[in-house]
Amino acid sequence: MRAFVATALISAGIIAAYDLPDNLKQIYDNHKSGKCDNKLAGGFSDGINGAHTFGYCGDIDGVIYPHSSANGGEYDNMDVDCDGLNDKDGDCGADETGQGETAFKVQLSQYGIEDLDANLHPYVVFGNTNFDPQQYGMEPLSVMAVVCNNQVGDTNGEDSTGEASISLAQMCFPDDDTNGNNGHGQEDVLYLGFTGKDAVPGNDANWQAGDRNAFEDSIKVLGDKLVAGLKA
Repeated sequence: MRAFVATALISAGIIAAYDLPDNLKQIYDNHKSGKCDNKLAGGFSDGINGAHTFGYCGDIDGVIYPHSSANGGEYDNMDVDCDGLNDKDGDCGADETGQGETAFKVQLSQYGIEDLDANLHPYVVFGNTNFDPQQYGMEPLSVMAVVCNNQVGDTNGEDSTGEASISLAQMCFPDDDTNGNNGHGQEDVLYLGFTGKDAVPGNDANWQAGDRNAFEDSIKVLGDKLVAGLKA
């Protein structure tokens, strides 16, 4: 297994790939099956299969994650998001729902960029119109851990979960034909949203990086630290 650390777009993103740490593998294995004991919100869809069975769970100290008790326990899928700058560029051209800006455009100006670019910035869409992760301690533009494809790798509208930028989707599933209209349908992706101000990379992140790899490299130290602090 490998690991990705990403920022999220309540919370939006950055990502660094590395071998999956033992504690993160244990977390993935231990919390997938069964139900969530500390459900923060529920009644959401995965956006592809449409079953309203997903909720946000607080069973793991220091993080929030989407989970479903269906089929003996599931994580989430990965729908593709192309919102932000250049929303019709490259493989995003197939996205019929992409928006030209994200909900964090104003905040991002302090980092010298006009907005996020889904082709460049690996981000996760985390939260919904009736669930605000900030009420449970997550900060905007903070770091997340994403376990995908046996790797760790703007809030969601309405009631769907499991949405990520096209750059993150292509890093998680490089062998799939991932584009603006084709994501990953299996509910096996674990999104861990870290709570607290210490999860915000701020100016330490290279928001103006020229490619996704340089961007993700700029938060690897912070991501490693946060992941290392998780208890299975």
